[in-house]
Amino acid sequence: MPSDISPRAEIDPRAKIGNNCKIFPFVYIEGDVEIGDNCIIFPFTSILNGARVGNNNKIHQGSVIAALPQDFDFVGEKSECVIGDNNIIRENVVINRATHNGGKTVIGNNNFLMEGVHISHDTKVGNDCVFGYGTKIAGDCVIDDFVIFSTSVIENAGTRVGKGAMVQAGTTFSKDVPPYIIAGGSPVKYHGINSTILGMHGVTEKTQKHIANAYRLIFHGQTSVFDAINQVKEQVPDSLEIQNLVNFISETKGGIITKI
Repeated sequence: MPSDISPRAEIDPRAKIGNNCKIFPFVYIEGDVEIGDNCIIFPFTSILNGARVGNNNKIHQGSVIAALPQDFDFVGEKSECVIGDNNIIRENVVINRATHNGGKTVIGNNNFLMEGVHISHDTKVGNDCVFGYGTKIAGDCVIDDFVIFSTSVIENAGTRVGKGAMVQAGTTFSKDVPPYIIAGGSPVKYHGINSTILGMHGVTEKTQKHIANAYRLIFHGQTSVFDAINQVKEQVPDSLEIQNLVNFISETKGGIITKI
């Protein structure tokens, strides 16, 4: 089915637009853009060079996709902003493309970005994440699947958030947030495991207790994080979730959030 494109939208003829899209008046689309099937682009949205948008996405009023990176290292290289399928991008969201030639900012599938969210250059977002009102993600961050950011969260550059973590409203953080936990406060601290998300994804209560025990060793112990990880390996029964948290923390470069 051909797309329904308003004659009052300004679209470069080189842009590639899939089937059954709805593009409202006053949308602006540049030439080096690809948009998949069944997308809805609401008025006053700008989709700029380097945007690669998948299928079944809804992009609401005032959003800017593939905005130039706000990075002093950017000198005009060709890069991309890649958005997967089934994402809801609400009003006034800004997503920057990557800084350097061939780089990519990536948003996966089934994500919900609420009003005023900003995802900066070279950040990688997984699937099924929620970004609350006014949340700001700096450049070069990595956010795994099923992550929830509440309202007005600020994630500083080069940090990571593990699978199934939740960051509470108004939190600013500059260290990695490990998987399956709730983090918040000022300074940001560990506030227990995210049992709601774990339960929704079929993680048994027994395994959840093992995860809580692992984080007790990591956040409540009197040892270094390195020694606590060794204790987890020795004392906590193995599972995919335990492997994920051990690997995540072992791979941290800037450290994890503070102990409680």
